[in-house]
Amino acid sequence: MSVPIATIPINTGIDEKSRGAIAEGLSHLLADTYSLYLKTHNFHWNVTGPMFQTLHLMFEGQYTELALAVDLIAERIRALGFPAPGTYSEFGRLSSIPEPTGVPKAEDMIRELVEGQEAVVRTARSIFPTLEQVHDEPTADLLTQRMQVHEKTAWMLRSLLEG
Repeated sequence: MSVPIATIPINTGIDEKSRGAIAEGLSHLLADTYSLYLKTHNFHWNVTGPMFQTLHLMFEGQYTELALAVDLIAERIRALGFPAPGTYSEFGRLSSIPEPTGVPKAEDMIRELVEGQEAVVRTARSIFPTLEQVHDEPTADLLTQRMQVHEKTAWMLRSLLEG
């Protein structure tokens, strides 16, 4: 994690070391969210087959939601006093979500997106122990909201493969 960038000291009741640890966790969440955004947008462009219309529209809604989420996460990192990662190389280093190879079939796209949604939830969940130690409720609230969205989206995608 890089050094804090605030010129006026931050005095919100969370020490710099803890803010740095939280910002580091959020940087991984940002990278996962952005990677999932790219994967979802890619699949939106390239989906084919009998579920084309359904998936094309569903993926559009999902990548639009993810685009808004990356801004919220990056802004929380900045509010903690640290720079937000913002390059492909940083995201590649920080993300737990693999890039797709080639153009998967529609059902494989769905499976990969379920895995990606759940990866984001795991990353978000991993930050909670640090948040609880320092009572960082604003970050906990953000993570709770993100986890709800990703768990619901994973359920909806998984439902497409049932039956």
